[in-house]
Amino acid sequence: MNLSVPLNEKHIVLHSCCAPCSAAVITRLLEEKIKPTVIFYNPNIHPKDEYERRKAEQIRFAQKKGVRFVDCDYDTQYWFEETKGLEHERERGKRCFACFLIRLKYCARFTSQHGFKVFTSTFGLSRWKDLEQVNEAGRLAAQQFPDTVYWGHNWRKEGGSEQMYLISKAEEFYQQEYCGCIYSLRDAESRRAAHGKPSIKSEGPKHYSQ
Repeated sequence: MNLSVPLNEKHIVLHSCCAPCSAAVITRLLEEKIKPTVIFYNPNIHPKDEYERRKAEQIRFAQKKGVRFVDCDYDTQYWFEETKGLEHERERGKRCFACFLIRLKYCARFTSQHGFKVFTSTFGLSRWKDLEQVNEAGRLAAQQFPDTVYWGHNWRKEGGSEQMYLISKAEEFYQQEYCGCIYSLRDAESRRAAHGKPSIKSEGPKHYSQ
């Protein structure tokens, strides 16, 4: 099925949270002759070496596919300020919504300032994310920049999730063990400890081919 991009745009802005999620989206867009400009704005990712590892994987795939990659600020202080008081929110709760909104507002601003009209995100591809929560954040972000349109496509459909795993394995992407922020790391470590599993750090980086 052909993708139905708002305004029939052929050049869009794609916010990427990571290479595994973006790979299937980028591949599908290019198949449909839609050119994405990939922006990487993820000040939530902790610690810094985790951020750099995820960014490097995204750069590698973007270069392979010949799409433009925009490296954005790692503004962690702003992220912590905007999520203050939400430290103990559950996954898919208020903190996640605030985090989506922070990043999608940045994406909407970039879209407006650089002559694009449509932006979308890879957030909703993961089954761990609340798709409606993601789309609500996207719509709110677009409202702040009236010359932009948020495209809330469901990238999970038509085998999108399966494609994500197949490409990730083929590319041997770094395999992430938690969503990204310091609080999701805390919670992931707690779950692992409760099940007698070693800490994420002690295991070392893993890849999808393993």
